Amino acid sequence: QAQLVESGGGLVQAGDSLTLSCAASGLTSSNYAMGWFRQAPGKERELIASILPNSGNRYYADSVEGRFYISRDNAKNTVYLQMNSLKPEDTAVYYCAARKTVSRQYVYWGQGTQVTVSS
Repeated sequence: QAQLVESGGGLVQAGDSLTLSCAASGLTSSNYAMGWFRQAPGKERELIASILPNSGNRYYADSVEGRFYISRDNAKNTVYLQMNSLKPEDTAVYYCAARKTVSRQYVYWGQGTQVTVSS
């Protein structure tokens, strides 16, 4: 059974940086596109970044473009989200997810990690 485990969340101040990690097991990450989602209180979960298996194609939501960077290490079955210049509005639970490259639906999800940015 595939499992995704996020780590690296925490409480930081506005302007700080934080890097999230997502370790995958039970699947060959090189066969999956990986995404980072977040859900703030009272809001829907949104896709903020994604990366294809070969790391050639990356997507960023407008809200994080230029501040966040997604990367992956297929040898370690791990995907990362480097977050810079954090803002209070980045406060949310962050989830990583995996989908087969032939599908648009994310089928495996982590449990989430809380990121809180104080002003």
